[in-house]
Amino acid sequence: MAIIKPFKALRPEKNAADLVASVPYDVVDKEEAIEFANGNPLSFLRITRAEIELSDSIDIYSNKVYEKAKENLERLQKEAPLIIDKEKHFYLYKLEMNGHSQAGIAAVFSIDDYDNNVILKHENTRKVKEDDRTNHIVTTNAQTGTVFLTYKGVAAINNIVNETILKSEPVYDFTAKDGIKHTVWILPEKLNKTLQDEFAKIKNLYIADGHHRAASASRARKIKKDANPSHTGTENYNYFLAVIFPADQVKILPYNRIIYSLNNLSKEEFINRISEKFIVEKSNRKEPKQKRSFGMYLDDEWYQLKIRDSINASISLSDSISGTLDVSILQDFLFNPILGIEDQRTSKNIDFIGGIRGSKELERLVNNGKATVAFSLYPVSIEDLMKISDAGEIMPPKSTWFEPKLRDGLLVYFI
Repeated sequence: MAIIKPFKALRPEKNAADLVASVPYDVVDKEEAIEFANGNPLSFLRITRAEIELSDSIDIYSNKVYEKAKENLERLQKEAPLIIDKEKHFYLYKLEMNGHSQAGIAAVFSIDDYDNNVILKHENTRKVKEDDRTNHIVTTNAQTGTVFLTYKGVAAINNIVNETILKSEPVYDFTAKDGIKHTVWILPEKLNKTLQDEFAKIKNLYIADGHHRAASASRARKIKKDANPSHTGTENYNYFLAVIFPADQVKILPYNRIIYSLNNLSKEEFINRISEKFIVEKSNRKEPKQKRSFGMYLDDEWYQLKIRDSINASISLSDSISGTLDVSILQDFLFNPILGIEDQRTSKNIDFIGGIRGSKELERLVNNGKATVAFSLYPVSIEDLMKISDAGEIMPPKSTWFEPKLRDGLLVYFI
């Protein structure tokens, strides 16, 4: 049984929405954030990545950064301005990109459900990133980033969504510079109980994207609870902000890899080694067309890698669902034994490139000498994600890239 609640959103006035809305804090580095926010004093990156307004000598995890975020949030409330809805609502958030559209319910979800695995995870989190967002939440008293949840669709909820889109005027409707269209509706209060009742029938929800945001909200709740002798369990900090989309609308792109060095192997030695486990063929194709095959870019040439039948048979016998994923196959039969990458989370010889950047980004990084070899992968399916979550397993790091992404700043939750 999933607990979902309406809330009073802090949000920009209609005319300022496109100026305030920003890409998620964790898909850009500091230099990119500076570029995105340049010339726009209302950019929400000035809150989620407040270090862009501070000296390079200041650690990005310094308390000064979180205090600056709080200061900027207070400033934007006055200058954008940002307003708080007088009543609690659910919101509908629709994303459109390249002919694909998805519409989800924005709400707050029980942290108890997260802690007790009613809301299921598929990814480990890193303490340094948890620390960062926990400090950000506690200092600003706000959840400024949105978790992306999914569920096995329910007809009654789908009907509410479809009727809203067809018959109601949105409060926001704009296309960002990257071509993604963002449309938001405020749902009438009369729908609050219906939506709560329908979601209460669902056994499990799934985190698609935003594991660190959810984990940080849980840690922030503990800090707030420990500091509150009158804690009742009904306080705002007992919930986290998310938008939940039906699984059949979710679009997953691959999370590709670049490698910095061949572990002291020559090109010929490297190809000979991988040929023991994979069929390696030069190809004009840059992305794989099916599971258990891979694109590889090396020395200005593309190759297609296909797992050999003998290895394929052993993988199929695996007791672990996550062990059969393409990212696991690359790790177990190429990255670890040939390149010496024992743990992708900690190795300095590997980096991860979101699928939205495409094969051109892989070519660019190899051609300019930053990387030596790049691998393009076939995307994980939403069905595999759910199976792994249901089984209590964890995917390898950076297995999924969800697109289009929600904008920060359109809906904020004060705790």
